[in-house]
Amino acid sequence: QVQLVESGGGLVQAGGSLRLSCAASGRTFSNYAMGWFRQAPGKEREFVAAISPFSSVTNYADSVKGRFTISRDNAKNTVYLQMNSLKPEDTAVYYCTADPTWTKLRTTGGSWGQGTQVTVSS
Repeated sequence: QVQLVESGGGLVQAGGSLRLSCAASGRTFSNYAMGWFRQAPGKEREFVAAISPFSSVTNYADSVKGRFTISRDNAKNTVYLQMNSLKPEDTAVYYCTADPTWTKLRTTGGSWGQGTQVTVSS
């Protein structure tokens, strides 16, 4: 099973930017599709973005399209989420996920990190 550690969360004002990172270990990183989900207080965990093993395909939730960008560096075993034009409704714990299967990754996720808190103030 792949191990995932997120970093980069914090407090930012509306309109600001943050970049989340997720470092993977334990398996061959390029065998895995990678993604980000988020969970706000009192809400279910929801899909944010996903990227295929060699970055040929990306997918985003409608709520973040045009504002967030997912990328990965297979040499560093790391996936990133660049978040621009942040809104208070983006406030949530953001979780990194990995799975060899694109469909599973995109819908339910696979292995999970511990999460990183993102708070956007108005």
